[in-house]
Amino acid sequence: MIWLINFALSYINPSFSLGHLHYLRPFSHYGNQLANTWTMASENGDKLELAFSAVPDPKPKKDWVILSLRVVAFFATASATLVMAFNKQTKGMVVATIGTNPVTITLTAMFQHTPAFIFFVIVNAIASFYNLLVIGVEILGPQYDYKGLRLGLIAILDVMTMALAATGDGAATFMAELGRNGNSHARWDKICDKFEAYCNRGGVALVASFVGLILLLVVTVMSITKLLKLNRI
Repeated sequence: MIWLINFALSYINPSFSLGHLHYLRPFSHYGNQLANTWTMASENGDKLELAFSAVPDPKPKKDWVILSLRVVAFFATASATLVMAFNKQTKGMVVATIGTNPVTITLTAMFQHTPAFIFFVIVNAIASFYNLLVIGVEILGPQYDYKGLRLGLIAILDVMTMALAATGDGAATFMAELGRNGNSHARWDKICDKFEAYCNRGGVALVASFVGLILLLVVTVMSITKLLKLNRI
């Protein structure tokens, strides 16, 4: 290595003497190592990668579209939970008349009287808590993600939460339709003609819950699509 450098420098500058080479001796060891490394990599068919060629990965970006949809879905399911949970109406009714004196009773309609509505409140509360939790993960979680594990776990939980919310909405819708129209074949009387405010508030809760369910469906599709794109990289 030294004689090669000496020959090159002498060709450029004839006044350069061999005595100047003692300044270059410390670098000859690194030159030999680089040459040997290049030779071994070439023989094995490998590529020699230099440290300065590595480009740091960009920081993960937040998906503000999914995040916004989750916020709206949270407010929708939370509203459905609160409206149904506080849905109550008390009303006095005349059931008989003795002479000229009416006999009245006081009846109260509340969601606890119907198991389907209880299930509706529970699943919407779970969906609200889940959306709130994932919103926090979306804001703070990307910097702690490990090989897309966060996205995969969120996609699975999205599907489970959506299925749970769909069952709650279906059960509550069936009971709401029965309460509004009754069932003449089973001789079940309707009650919404007597408890209009109760039924109207229940309908508002159902609409809000279905809005949250649709948004959760859209978010689930977008989460799975995002995960598939990540796996193709």
